[in-house]
Amino acid sequence: MDIRQLRYFQEIVAQGSLTRAAESLHVAQPALSLHLKNMEEQLGTRLLTRSRSGVTPTEAGDLLLQRARTILEDLARTEDDIRNLEADPSGVVRIGLPGTISATVSLPLILAARERFPRITLNIREAMSGFVGDWLSEGKVDLAVLYSRSKDKRILSELLLEEELVVLWPGEAGCLPVMSLGDLEKVPMVLPSGAHGLRVLIDSEFQALGFAPEIAMEIDSFNNIKRLVAAGFGPSILPLYAVTEEVAAGTLCVSRIAAPGLWRGAHLMSPGGRPVTRAVEAVHTVLRDVILDLRDSGAWAASRPPQ
Repeated sequence: MDIRQLRYFQEIVAQGSLTRAAESLHVAQPALSLHLKNMEEQLGTRLLTRSRSGVTPTEAGDLLLQRARTILEDLARTEDDIRNLEADPSGVVRIGLPGTISATVSLPLILAARERFPRITLNIREAMSGFVGDWLSEGKVDLAVLYSRSKDKRILSELLLEEELVVLWPGEAGCLPVMSLGDLEKVPMVLPSGAHGLRVLIDSEFQALGFAPEIAMEIDSFNNIKRLVAAGFGPSILPLYAVTEEVAAGTLCVSRIAAPGLWRGAHLMSPGGRPVTRAVEAVHTVLRDVILDLRDSGAWAASRPPQ
């Protein structure tokens, strides 16, 4: 096998389809199929299972994919280090962020990275926390900021801040400045679905009080949650920084949760146990600095250092 075959195989698995991989790689599909056939013959085993929905790696394919990622990342780091021994780091750095964090972090991160490392290109991908965590474990992103530590023991994690969660109500109805979570028992609420990290936290807090949340509606978009609360479908629980504009405009009212309150952490995560490029190391530092500055300046509203 050679490096090109490893790159081709990695892209086939990422795309889940020979056709899509051929388009992404700008390679004729018959040529890509031949490369795959040659690899399977060299290794003496099938690497992919084919179905109508596409291709998935076999057990041997999964092993090859893991090793291929390590080899290709090590090669990229080596090439980058040699090219940039006397220059600023360069290359593409992929960052995974949940949508709410991205709304706060992306612009100041892009501006800071451009100023400090103009030869680095950022590729920022947004999704729910669970998807972002999977991307990091699978090597599809280089860095991530998530609300909980990864279950993958290979992932390094640093808790940078804690953000306050509050109860939302329609603005015209008014609300108590402070309330307990127990006051929400049997109150129909607008909440994210069970797959959402915030919902997992809410369910856990309610369970500790001896009840489950009453559901009026489940929806994973924070913007839609805010609209539904404002329209009177029921209260919700979101980070305070995510609703500051609506509170200022009077469309939403917030109740803080009685001491000790309800907080969740933001963790900066990076892969451990495998080499990373100088560009990734540089962006890791910039991303950390940006988040700490947002916390300490108050731009990340209602956040605090880890307690």
